[in-house]
Amino acid sequence: MTAFAWMSSKQKRACARQHLSMVLALLLLCVFVPHVSHAAEAKVTQIEPRVVQGQLNLDVDFSLELNRVMIDALERGVPLYFTVDIEIGQSRWWWFDHKVVETSLIRRLTYNTLTRQWRLAAGDLGIPMASFKEGLAALQQLRDWPIAPIDRFDPNVKYDGKVRIRLDNSQLARPLQIDALNRGAWLLTSEWAPFDFSVRTYEYRK
Repeated sequence: MTAFAWMSSKQKRACARQHLSMVLALLLLCVFVPHVSHAAEAKVTQIEPRVVQGQLNLDVDFSLELNRVMIDALERGVPLYFTVDIEIGQSRWWWFDHKVVETSLIRRLTYNTLTRQWRLAAGDLGIPMASFKEGLAALQQLRDWPIAPIDRFDPNVKYDGKVRIRLDNSQLARPLQIDALNRGAWLLTSEWAPFDFSVRTYEYRK
């Protein structure tokens, strides 16, 4: 028996209203094309690699500006997914460059139209936010992102990395994915931001 069957009548009505609101929001966003007063922009402003207890962690700051289409979607209850990509490699003059790390982190910004609650989540871990402004500010800071154990890197060797952030249109609801292909209002991708680092020998003993 499904979880829906165990809900009370009141809970079922609330769930149905939320589902209907989501469907209507998707239809409105796909049919009605609002004027986009400014383009969405994304930049990586700061990258700080750190070794913490045998692990390479990354602190990253972003500058994000969403356009009206994206904000309207959020306010109608449509979740937006932001993916942070990182690549780390080692340059080798005698052969192809060696890629050591290639991974991503997906963060989700949502607004519940029933409870009027904003939320920023990564996986199953979510943090409630008081407002859109607070949620966007939190989205622009990424702290202690675990990248890889340091034994994956040779000591005292320079590694080159790059980071970017993007609105992940593949995570959008299907109607919005189709809409995203037809116009640029859903495009938000930063340029790759480079950084370099090396793991010192003594850090392996911490």
